[in-house]
Amino acid sequence: MQRGIIFECCCQSVRDAVEAQEGGARRIELCSRLEVGGVSPSERLIAEVLEAVSIPVNVLVRPREGNFCYSPSEAEEILEHIAICKRLKVNGVVIGALTPDGQIDVPLVSRFIRAARPLEVTFHRAFDECAEPRTALEDIIALGCDTLLTSGHAPSALEGCALIASLVEQAAGRISIMPGAGINPSNIRQIVLTTGAGQYHGSARGSAGTTSRTVVGSIVNAFSRG
Repeated sequence: MQRGIIFECCCQSVRDAVEAQEGGARRIELCSRLEVGGVSPSERLIAEVLEAVSIPVNVLVRPREGNFCYSPSEAEEILEHIAICKRLKVNGVVIGALTPDGQIDVPLVSRFIRAARPLEVTFHRAFDECAEPRTALEDIIALGCDTLLTSGHAPSALEGCALIASLVEQAAGRISIMPGAGINPSNIRQIVLTTGAGQYHGSARGSAGTTSRTVVGSIVNAFSRG
């Protein structure tokens, strides 16, 4: 299997972040309220996690649960949170927005990206609710996003493997496609072999329901096994 693959661990506390780093994660996506798909973490939590770990931290910027069609006031809230992320010197932000008819909201996402640079930009799983994934991918590439997080328009990355593999082929190196949702030690090898992606995303929860360094380690170790 491919070596040098990146595992990004989705975390919602300082403890989660430390466990992720100790287990071998190469990057953290920090958020709050994973039970609703994740929303923006507080400024205090971002600062505490940055102090606690040395691996890159990307921050989810999502003002609320629910759909990804944002009002002008919600867009301003997103821009304000991006400004906080830049001031705290995080590695990147995780953003996304759709129009009511399921297209990428290109003008709004473009505003977010301009505000975020030079931070890395990941387009989040709003992509999995878009009307036409292949057209949406081209829009996201044209916007200049660095990474796309997706489950392949399915409840889990394992179920969405076929579409994810197609997106990796379509992207042809123009953007990094990062499978996420339901990734665990028992399925990561199949997802890697099927999709051929170079980055993967998961919360790596243990029996306590929080990120476990043991689970992270099991996922990471699967990358280097033949």
